[in-house]
Amino acid sequence: MPKFLKIGFCLSCSIAVTACSSLGMGSLEKKSAKLSQGIQQAYSVSPSTASRVSPMIIQSAEKQNLDPLLVAAVIRQESTYRSNATSPAGAVGLMQVMPRYWQNTCGPNLYDEWTNIQCGSYILSKYESSAGNIKKALAYYNVGPANYENNRKMRKIGKRYAKQVKQHQKALKSAL
Repeated sequence: MPKFLKIGFCLSCSIAVTACSSLGMGSLEKKSAKLSQGIQQAYSVSPSTASRVSPMIIQSAEKQNLDPLLVAAVIRQESTYRSNATSPAGAVGLMQVMPRYWQNTCGPNLYDEWTNIQCGSYILSKYESSAGNIKKALAYYNVGPANYENNRKMRKIGKRYAKQVKQHQKALKSAL
């Protein structure tokens, strides 16, 4: 590949990554402080929890080319920022990851906040790639791709979930 095409590709990648973040430019510390404040205000999360998870959200979201506000909104929807949350279906942690499906990919300790956020962000990014858009990816995240594609009732549940997450994202953006 000619050298100028490689450079052009890299420039377009960095533009895409920066355009995804609603936190603006700056250091991880600065963006984390801003996100932490927003999470506290929008979701009534304790300052210690918000400060602890904000850098993890930003790093995981950026690594997967996701908006950190979206990842924060998924956490709000899934666990209301309780890292020890467990669902009746067996999903665990902040992003409510299903160990039976994702433990081999993400590691054994899905209650660990860092591991859970990285894994949840990876799953959401993977689903966005296969679904083609973030709303459908969110629905996949909630009900699973097969359920969404093959069951009308589950598709409706997934779409409702995606709408709720987007509302949480909007509330967080307004709080920033």
